Amino acid sequence: MQDSTLPGTRDAAGIFRPPYLWVTVGTCALVFLAAFESLAVTTIMPLVSRELNGGSLYALAFAGPMATGVIGMVGAGNWSDRRGPAAPLYASVALFVLGLFIAGTSFTMPMLVAGRLVQGLGGGALTVALYVLVARFFPGQLHARIFAAFSAAWVVPSLVGPFAAGVVAQVFSWHWVFLGVVGLVIPALAMIVPVLRGLDGPDAEGRPAGPGQPEEAAAPWALGRLGWAALAALAVLGLNLSADASIPAFPGATALLALAAVVVALVAVRPLVPSGTLAARRGLPSVILARGLASASFFGAEVYLPYLLIDQYSFPPTLAGLTLTGGALAWAGAAAVQGRMGTRLPHRRAVQAGSLMVLAAITLALATTALHWPPATAIAGWVLAGGGMGLLYPRLSVMTLALSTKENEGFNSSAMSISDSLGGALSLATTGIVFAAFTTPVQSFAGVFAFTAAIGVAAVLVAPRVTTGGAPAASCTESGRWLHRE
Repeated sequence: MQDSTLPGTRDAAGIFRPPYLWVTVGTCALVFLAAFESLAVTTIMPLVSRELNGGSLYALAFAGPMATGVIGMVGAGNWSDRRGPAAPLYASVALFVLGLFIAGTSFTMPMLVAGRLVQGLGGGALTVALYVLVARFFPGQLHARIFAAFSAAWVVPSLVGPFAAGVVAQVFSWHWVFLGVVGLVIPALAMIVPVLRGLDGPDAEGRPAGPGQPEEAAAPWALGRLGWAALAALAVLGLNLSADASIPAFPGATALLALAAVVVALVAVRPLVPSGTLAARRGLPSVILARGLASASFFGAEVYLPYLLIDQYSFPPTLAGLTLTGGALAWAGAAAVQGRMGTRLPHRRAVQAGSLMVLAAITLALATTALHWPPATAIAGWVLAGGGMGLLYPRLSVMTLALSTKENEGFNSSAMSISDSLGGALSLATTGIVFAAFTTPVQSFAGVFAFTAAIGVAAVLVAPRVTTGGAPAASCTESGRWLHRE
């Protein structure tokens, strides 16, 4: 009987069967905990800010982790290309736990923000390290399924995270929302440790793994990319803060500061993504760009949908929040469906369909706002948006790995995460400025949905370009051939 752990015989196993079971559970648990903590902090931060008298640092508590996360993504990607995912994964978990501990034991708002900055650095690195681990351990045929599981692990906390965080903060203390996650991260990492120790051997496609390669073959440290990542992070932070900038003698100061921040962010991001990304070159560059545009359109609109229902339709907060729950369930369901369909649903068609669904949903939200349609229209539309994201997000992840070589898996994985993060961050900061620019609530909401719909149009236009045409010849690995068979 053949050893089912050998590269040639592992491909038939599902992600919840040996030898993948514990790695699947451990990686999904880490994704789940990172997502839970992110959503939980949103729930408890008003209480934290009031108790620590930190209203002036409230925005920074959210913008800071987003900014430092970009640096973590680039650093982990470079490190993974040099040595494989094991050391970056250990380091990212350590930073994430350290940040949680600092935030959970904080007695001043600056101390809490410091913890959040460390936490963001670890969280950004963790995402990239997990993607490289998937590339090294799981065969290409299982990538769609494991990324569908990751999507579900992100969605489930949106159903229980805010409520659970509120209960913990009310019954115990908000400190335990941070500290409680610390006690769960370590067991999740322990499930993956045996596999990380074995990554010195061949990966899931039979290629030599990072730690075992000769020193001269290792990718060099990319200090320049780290510098650009820091600049991009500062630009994102500046854009978030520019919404509060006000100079009475210069009414256009906010717009100019925001424009400058966007320009700096785009200049800084160019070395962090594949060449041709901002120009939507066919192949991997368009895959990376599509990820950022999808994030920008979806999350930029999602933040304002409950606000619309509460402000314009007098929904109670709990009922308005259920709108997002519907979208989250649709995301999980669509992710599971596309994972089971595999190559029967070509990647490009999944991305095209998903982009159109997100655009249609935002358009319905815009029409609901501008034409005073019943709120059920926007609510139903957001279920459609969630389904669209469930289709396209896992497929873009699969395509990124399929169009990568072992030498650039870390760079490309970090590029995808950076595009995702910066897309959402730039969109959210800009929608804040758009919302404040109008004089009536209806105009403000309509402006936000019109802006995110414009980004959705760009995503639809880029979607047909996510083909294998831009893949380098060197990237025709087994996972790349699986992509071509579509």
